[in-house]
Amino acid sequence: MNRRNFFTFLSTSAAAYAIPTRLPFEELKHFNCSNLFEEKKSAEVRLHGSEFEAYKQLSSKIKSVKSIVGYGHFNLIGFDEMLRVGKNYSKVGTFTPQEIALYESIFYESASKYGFYGEKVLANVTDEIKKSDTVKIPRTGHYLFKTDSVDMYEKIRKEVGHNIILTSGVRGITKQMDLFLTKIVRSYGNISIASRSLAPAGYSFHGIGDFDVGKVGFGYKNFTSEFAHTDEFKRLIDTGYVNIRYTKDNPFGVRYEPWHIKVT
Repeated sequence: MNRRNFFTFLSTSAAAYAIPTRLPFEELKHFNCSNLFEEKKSAEVRLHGSEFEAYKQLSSKIKSVKSIVGYGHFNLIGFDEMLRVGKNYSKVGTFTPQEIALYESIFYESASKYGFYGEKVLANVTDEIKKSDTVKIPRTGHYLFKTDSVDMYEKIRKEVGHNIILTSGVRGITKQMDLFLTKIVRSYGNISIASRSLAPAGYSFHGIGDFDVGKVGFGYKNFTSEFAHTDEFKRLIDTGYVNIRYTKDNPFGVRYEPWHIKVT
C-alpha cells in the first residue's frame, strides 16, 4: 500500500492524519551529514501531528516485539512473525489494520521521495531471512550469511586482528524498519534526515550480505566518521578485502559509512 492509499484507508477510520509537509533546507543546514544533494533542498519530508504520533506508536510496538523475541533473533524475524508475536503476546498486542497499513505504506513507498536513492534489494514486505542460511557470530549478538559474508569477516579478523568486531550483521525487514522508525522519531519526524543516516526498510544491503565492523572498546564512535581515523580502518583498506558501500561521494544520498563492509 503506497502513502496515498494509506491516507485514503485512514480517512475511513476514526483516526485523522496530517499530510507530511516539507521543510526548507535552511532549517537543516547544521545537521552533521556528508554528501547532501542539491535536489534534496526542496524535498525535506517531515511528519506532523497525529501522523507523527502514528509512526511513534508503530515504532514502540515493534520494540515490544523485540523485547519478546530477544535482541539476537530480532535481527532475523520477518513481517509475518512480527504479526504472530503481536497476536500471541498481550505485552505487544495484535497489530491493528491501521498499523499494518502504515508499515506497508512505509515499506512500499519509493524512498526517493524523501531523498534516498539506493536500490531496493528486498521487494516484498513478507520477504524473510532463513535462519539456516545464517551463522550467529559469538559474543556479538549478530548473524552473518553463510559463505561470502562469513568468509570475508574471518579474513578481516585474520588480517586486521581481534580488535575488529562485528557490530551489525544480517538485518531482516522488521529490524530495518525498527531502526528506520527510531531514526524518524529521533529526528522529530523528519524522514529525509532519517534516510541520510540509515537505509529504509527494504533498501538495506544488510538484508543480502553486507555487515558493519568496529573497533573493540570504541563504542558509539564506531558508527561515526571517527572510525575512519583508527588504525583498524587503515588496515581494513590496506588488506584489499574491503570495499566501502557508502563512500564519501556515494550516489545513494546517505552519509559516509566507513564501517559498512560491502559483500554483494
